[in-house]
Amino acid sequence: MSRKVLTTPYIVWGAAFIILPLFMVLYYGCTGSDGSFTLSNITAMADSVHYKAFWNSVWIALASTLICLVISYPLAYILSKGKHRGSGIVIMLFILPMWINFLLRVLALQVILSKTGILNAILGFFGLPLQKLMYTKGAVLVGMVYDYIPFMILPIYNALCKIDKDVIEAAHDLGASARVTFQKIIIPLSLPGVISGIMVFIPSISEFVVADILGGSKVLLFGNVIDQEFNVANNWNLGSGLSIVLMIFIFISMAIMNRHASEEGDNMLW
Repeated sequence: MSRKVLTTPYIVWGAAFIILPLFMVLYYGCTGSDGSFTLSNITAMADSVHYKAFWNSVWIALASTLICLVISYPLAYILSKGKHRGSGIVIMLFILPMWINFLLRVLALQVILSKTGILNAILGFFGLPLQKLMYTKGAVLVGMVYDYIPFMILPIYNALCKIDKDVIEAAHDLGASARVTFQKIIIPLSLPGVISGIMVFIPSISEFVVADILGGSKVLLFGNVIDQEFNVANNWNLGSGLSIVLMIFIFISMAIMNRHASEEGDNMLW
């Protein structure tokens, strides 16, 4: 009885804020304005505008995830090996932005990347040509990397810190070079952290705030299309139908990542 009483608030919360909203999205996505059943809202994904926006989101999400990985893994590896006090300070510097409101961080980037912003002021001080950074895919990419890189660094750093030092020393005692040890031991044992970090792809593909502020009307992502259907066109049916397509793609991506994570876990056991 005590367990049932304790779990009741979570069940109510999940039903009210997870199951019910999903049911509403499915209902609106599979019905027309007159309430009749239709799949036209989902098949509208084949429209050229929706199709291009979707693949723009996929490629930018993949690029931001790859950039986060390329930056995070070497840094996390160096910090996990370092025993100096500076390691904790560097980790804290990456965590601190997470304590600030997401929208404020994006607006701060707008101040930095704008035509009269800090970056162009520095370039002008050194006599270098000014750059048009705002309202480009590059600005959107910078914003997404900046916002999601802490979620890539922390799981990789934790996975590297959990590697038993005795295993690495045993590899060296058996004649393995530093390169072989890194390839055969460190990378495989850190893959669970890498896979957890790659999950930043999931929020990246549905991002629309960064594209709206840093990309303006020149960078249209799939999240922006859905947002416009709900808040501008007031077409909840089409917006829900496109959301269903996005959810299906996200579920498939999560299933693939979880499968690779379980396979890596099985390989580690062997």
